[in-house]
Amino acid sequence: MKAIRFTGKGEAALAELDLGDLPAGHALIRVKASGLCHTDIDVLHARYGDGAFPVVPGHEYAGEIAALAADVTGLRTGDRVAVDPNLPCGNCPSCRKGLTNLCRDLKAYGVSHDGGFAEYSVVRAEHLHGIGDMPYSVAALAEPLACVLNGLGAAGLRHGAPMPKDALVIGAGPIGLFLALSLKAEGAENVTVADINESRLAFASELGLGGIVSGSEDLAAKRRSYDFVADATGIASVVEGMIDLLADGGTALIFGVCAPDARISVAPFEIFRRQLKLVGSHSLNRNIPDALDILKRDDGRMAKLVSHRLPLADILPFFTKKPTDPATMKVQFVAD
Repeated sequence: MKAIRFTGKGEAALAELDLGDLPAGHALIRVKASGLCHTDIDVLHARYGDGAFPVVPGHEYAGEIAALAADVTGLRTGDRVAVDPNLPCGNCPSCRKGLTNLCRDLKAYGVSHDGGFAEYSVVRAEHLHGIGDMPYSVAALAEPLACVLNGLGAAGLRHGAPMPKDALVIGAGPIGLFLALSLKAEGAENVTVADINESRLAFASELGLGGIVSGSEDLAAKRRSYDFVADATGIASVVEGMIDLLADGGTALIFGVCAPDARISVAPFEIFRRQLKLVGSHSLNRNIPDALDILKRDDGRMAKLVSHRLPLADILPFFTKKPTDPATMKVQFVAD
């Protein structure tokens, strides 16, 4: 089969690989759609996980079951499924508390195990979720959306909790727009996206979201105005600035991935006096079904976040060259 393969740090190529035997408890998935995430770039450069080379990247994917191990029940060949990529140990303290995304020995398809940028992928059967007649390119959005929902859950904004009247998401890339659209889907009244790129803000407006320019006087005038602020940039100075944008009693979600050695300065007295909440979020936590439910209800706006649907060979340059076009959002490998 054809696959994109990372053979070493910074080394990516299109390869021809053997499938091998299908292990017990596993399914062979004919990949139909697989999304590119910045984490894949970090995996390529050994900035995420253990740098388990060689590996096939891709942790946002969906496809059709092509074969099943003899011991697998409850699934059939031909079933259309989305993949939960996280492979927690199940035994560490975090796993025992239900925080499998914080597993001390967390593995994942596309990181430590071969993932979705291939014609086929071998996946544990219990990590597959039926998608019905949902288009594969939409179902492949379930993984990033599940990460967003885990973040909203960490902020106390899921499962019927009161939603903020005024929310701000900083960063109008695909994950920031997922965050903003999810807030709207969950019932937030006014959702604004901040970004330095006005064409991205125009796209956010097309999705029914408010827009404001990062670093502008307009944003400065919104000091202490937002009940909820989320960072989707991974820039430490942006995270630090969220505090001043929060209304009293507000919540700040650190969702973007800052550099591990980055630091911010926050006044503890201000958090105390204004009763602010600072929360973090990492990955997804067995909530692919929740994400699929939202995608089923979506009116097509989330699907608009896919800007490129390409054959496997055409995906390779996106691993080695940073896109310069701000119109580039979610890039997917889509099979015929």
